[in-house]
Amino acid sequence: MENLYRIKVMNAISKKGLALLGENYSLGDGEADPHGIVVRSSPVNLEGLDNLLAVARAGAGVNNIPMEEATEKGICVFNTPGANANAVVELVFTMLGIRLRNVHQGITFCQGLNGLEEDVLAREVEKKKKMFKGEEMSGKTLGVLGLGKIGVGVANAGVQHNMRVIGFDPFPILDNVHELSPAVEMVRSRAEMLRESDYISLHVPLNKNTSSLVSHDFLEAMKDGAVLLNYARGPVVDEVAVLEYLNNDKLAGFITDFPSPRVIDHPNVLVTPHLGASTKESELNCGVMAVGELKDYLEYGNVNHSVNFPNVESIPTVKVHTRLIMINRDQPGMIGQVTNILGAHKINIISFVNESNGVVGYNIIDCDGPILEEICREVEACDGVIRTRTIRFGKNCQPA
Repeated sequence: MENLYRIKVMNAISKKGLALLGENYSLGDGEADPHGIVVRSSPVNLEGLDNLLAVARAGAGVNNIPMEEATEKGICVFNTPGANANAVVELVFTMLGIRLRNVHQGITFCQGLNGLEEDVLAREVEKKKKMFKGEEMSGKTLGVLGLGKIGVGVANAGVQHNMRVIGFDPFPILDNVHELSPAVEMVRSRAEMLRESDYISLHVPLNKNTSSLVSHDFLEAMKDGAVLLNYARGPVVDEVAVLEYLNNDKLAGFITDFPSPRVIDHPNVLVTPHLGASTKESELNCGVMAVGELKDYLEYGNVNHSVNFPNVESIPTVKVHTRLIMINRDQPGMIGQVTNILGAHKINIISFVNESNGVVGYNIIDCDGPILEEICREVEACDGVIRTRTIRFGKNCQPA
């Protein structure tokens, strides 16, 4: 490559993942003018980053990234669906087990026995253990709201725990549904799942449609004495409503990964400090996946697991000299405009790949000669074009 790609690294990203970038990249948490950003949970500010091409989020949720602004600026945003799924799934069942068997209370009780003689301690344990009698998951009904990678994992694990599992997703993705155990019952309405389930596990993204999704109406539709688990995002739940239903015993318990002053000391709330993806394996998987997506985009213009661009992938042949990337609004006539401009400049197109997600059109145009900067500016001046860039290839189809 003629120039290094500058990468801003926000938060702790797996060193093994960052090592995939190689010597043609410069990395730093203080990079002021990056081509790419790798981030976990820190808020991303896009203001003044004129050369920024992509943001890779090492995790599933992207609520820390201003998505509309990124799309308007032609900045591709990636996430890592499934990379942290196993970590979240394991924690959901760990915490549900702790709640159902009163393990947290039992541990506190045992710690209070410190200093007692062995025979006294044994008598106390035998006398008080009935205080912590719990219930089993087996035979109960688990409702899973949201059947992405994590939701599917929770549903399948519920089957392995000998539970009846009901799943609901208003917009299911076929690839995820194919991974569901055939024992999972898919229902057509959220109300049916809420009415039948002893435990409800939330696995939905945070957006304008899911903010405060768990409201009074949601809780009223739940089975009396159910337990609610939130390992999605904090604002998905209206905590005021949850506390009201906990206090009137309509809701038996609330397990959440998002501490707040409202719920942290309630006796029927079990809180973890945002541990969902906090395993060394998950952080490694997310880091490797995020960096791989970013590298493929910067070097080849390929799009995989973007949350605002359509997925597009094209392998350059040995005849390709320059790859032109055109990002545009999804409107008629875009392909004609760019091909007319390239034709007017006697530039031969070897291949043209176009995909759209209904909002953004993404084009990979391979040419057998150079494309000058002024030609890119001419393309960008067309109505509907958001951004262009070029990637020049050398021998063996590697970015030059």
